[in-house]
Amino acid sequence: MTGIDPDRPGRAADVLDLVPAGADLIVPVHHGEPHTVMDALEAGAGRLSGVRVHQMDPVRERAYIRGEFPGRLEHVGYFLGPGSRRAYWNGTCDLVPAHFSEVPRLLRETTGLDLVLASASPPDRHGYFSLGTNADYVASFIGNVPFFLEANAQMPRTSGQNRLHVSQVTGWCEADYPLDETVARPPDERDERIAAFVAERVPDGACLQVGVGRIPNALLGALRDHRDLGVHTEAMSDGLMDLVVRGALTGARKHQRPNEHVATFCVGTRRFFDWLDDNSAVSLLPVEWVNNPRVIAREPRMVSINATSEVDLMGQAASETIAGRYWSGSGGQTDFARGAMYSPGGMAFLVTHATTHDGVSRITLQLTPGSPVTTLKNTVDHVVTEYGVAELRGQSLARRAEALIAIAHPDHRDRLRHDAREAGLLR
Repeated sequence: MTGIDPDRPGRAADVLDLVPAGADLIVPVHHGEPHTVMDALEAGAGRLSGVRVHQMDPVRERAYIRGEFPGRLEHVGYFLGPGSRRAYWNGTCDLVPAHFSEVPRLLRETTGLDLVLASASPPDRHGYFSLGTNADYVASFIGNVPFFLEANAQMPRTSGQNRLHVSQVTGWCEADYPLDETVARPPDERDERIAAFVAERVPDGACLQVGVGRIPNALLGALRDHRDLGVHTEAMSDGLMDLVVRGALTGARKHQRPNEHVATFCVGTRRFFDWLDDNSAVSLLPVEWVNNPRVIAREPRMVSINATSEVDLMGQAASETIAGRYWSGSGGQTDFARGAMYSPGGMAFLVTHATTHDGVSRITLQLTPGSPVTTLKNTVDHVVTEYGVAELRGQSLARRAEALIAIAHPDHRDRLRHDAREAGLLR
């Protein structure tokens, strides 16, 4: 409906009147989840029938994700997060394999797109909400799909293609709670060595895509003395903020949206959220543009850095499972690896510790059974451990095997070399 008075929000429970039987509800990534609205859905689940919630990376494990409302309210995941990982293992929610860039298209083609439920900043004096920490896949539906918003007083107001006018929503409610903080653990010595190997290969003026975690944080710290770096990434975080504050990350040499820090969602600490609020230098844009490999490829010197959990001796990378068990999802790793491949001067790095905490080699002859390939051997560019960098692009299978064995833990190299000969990779 139109003409909603921005001074007269409704209740979170009003959403129940907007959800027909068999509805497909779309919820954003991570901080974009409207917690009071989801609480209301669960409280009123007895009124629902055949409703499915589609979401990547839920941060809270909810009753409906645990399968407590079968046939009424159920979860479909596109990336496992802390809120859905155990539920998937227990068989109470679904997981759809998907590149992050393609999630909007998949939702258009396979769901009814009945209603988007999202957290937002309160409407400004012009009647515009901001989706705050998010654009992701839901920003693609602004103007085409009904929205029900939770206006959280503690959601930072951001710029980009993630704003909608009060006339474009079917209803909204108010909330006031702090965003869950994501605090990365301090990097260890292995992380620092990996970071140093990557940082020395990143030129001034490069455009970065960096994941979130200990190794990426160590890398961003190692880039603090670089100049005129840019960012075109899926996740904006504290480490990137620190580079901006220091003056190392300006975006001045970017070809697309110069002087802007581009992302599709944000995760971080309260300090980061405060910095993000009303920061017009940060642009939150739809994932089908940010993560589009064709768009990424148009940015010169694109450098992509992501974590992987296992690499075989041909260069295939499994990044969404641990010991053959699903842990996350494809996300945007392949989107950016493909884009960096075609970027003039671009590079892609997959980073991992050489062994697990139990001493098991992450460089293996073959991937663990049950582990799907996330990034193809033909796409993988550099693999980095604390023992060095394996440059794989354009190399034969034998040279790939040798390069990967050279960065494996020394305790495993002889066995890997023996196994590679037995398999015919080495002679």
